[in-house]
Amino acid sequence: MEHTIKEKGHPKGLYLLFATEMWERFSYYGMRGILILYLTKTLIEGGLGINEQSASLIYGFFTGFVYFTPLIGGWLADRFLGQRNAITIGGLTMMVGQFVLFAINTQAGLYLGLFLLIIGNGFFKPNISTLVGRLYSNDDPRRDSAFSIFYMGINLGAFLAPLVIGIFAENLFAVKDAEGKILTYGYKYGFLIAGLGMLLGQVLFNTLAKKYLGNIGESPAKAKASAAADNIQPEINKPLTHEEKQRVTVIFILTAFVIFFWAGFEQAGSSLSLYTDKFIDRTVGGFEIPTSWFQSVNPLFIVALAPLFSIFWTSKLGKSLSTPIKMGLGMILLGIGFFFMLGAVSQRGGDNQDVTVKASLFWLVITYLIHTVGELCLSPVGLSVVTKLAPVKLASLMMGVWMLATFIANIIGGFVSAYVESLGAFAIFATIAGFVIFLGAIMIALNKPIAKMMHGVK
Repeated sequence: MEHTIKEKGHPKGLYLLFATEMWERFSYYGMRGILILYLTKTLIEGGLGINEQSASLIYGFFTGFVYFTPLIGGWLADRFLGQRNAITIGGLTMMVGQFVLFAINTQAGLYLGLFLLIIGNGFFKPNISTLVGRLYSNDDPRRDSAFSIFYMGINLGAFLAPLVIGIFAENLFAVKDAEGKILTYGYKYGFLIAGLGMLLGQVLFNTLAKKYLGNIGESPAKAKASAAADNIQPEINKPLTHEEKQRVTVIFILTAFVIFFWAGFEQAGSSLSLYTDKFIDRTVGGFEIPTSWFQSVNPLFIVALAPLFSIFWTSKLGKSLSTPIKMGLGMILLGIGFFFMLGAVSQRGGDNQDVTVKASLFWLVITYLIHTVGELCLSPVGLSVVTKLAPVKLASLMMGVWMLATFIANIIGGFVSAYVESLGAFAIFATIAGFVIFLGAIMIALNKPIAKMMHGVK
């Protein structure tokens, strides 16, 4: 398929991928928004009654392995399936996983449902991001902008999901007493809505892909027919050149740094969520905001700010910033965000376990805002640069390597969250802040040698 689109526009295929990813993220983040609560609430409250430390580890390993299997799914797509088939297999598998969580409310049902979600995401996640990159030639300056738009789709789904699913789980299908206090949460209905969202995304993708994507991603990368269809002529069976090897090395270097960004960032779904549930004053105008709704704060800021970043990256100043500088700034901003959570802990008088003593909502919202700006400096930029640096025959595999950072990060993050109760929130938040700021400074300092290894890729 030729890249015959207007220089200032984007291909319609980008917006199809935007919508497909939006519904997949609706499904995933809706489930993620209630998962830690589903694990920790008692059986009579509609949960599984798992203690917080064990629940944090389950959460960490699940969200970790969700980002490990893309390494396998990316390789299978490159070698055998093609990206389009992999996306369909992954989407349907995740849909079934959500329905299992809805139908079987036991620990056996939990592990089966999470297993299917892990496998499905492995097929889906690296391949849809790779398709975005394949809509553009390697020297197309719109690619970073396209990934910022695509990233807005991710976060539109992530914004809507906790709100919608929170209403179903904590309102419409919750059992309340005469005073309106929740006795039993309807978490299983949240999983049902998440599964239906996944189904809708797959219907969109499979009915419109041929029209808007042409032949892109139909065949595996090793097939020369696929390369010809994309107007690219790589010699698939040749070994990597020295330049290609150095570019692949850069992907691994960047991946190693972002592990620690995501280990801190993903506290949003575990330690920050548990801290919010217990110690943040969630009452506004007499209404107590459901804890799961706070999973929508970050994506709300993403949706609001991503268009501005999309414009900024194509500006003169934006173009002058290299990838390592952008990503280093992202890590520093993550650390600054955690300093505001230290404000919340301090307002409560330190690591006080009295749940009647609450911290202001202000600290949490500002933390999410600064984390979001940091994420926009790092994540869409990273997705974009991987598609530029990766050799065509390894495109989805290298996207899987990039997501491997999130796999390791979530497992680390699960252990970090598990020790909040014993070490104290102040010590955990302060340690994360200092460490990621230090690593961000190192990444900025390594800008020139990394840029040299990228061989002209911006």
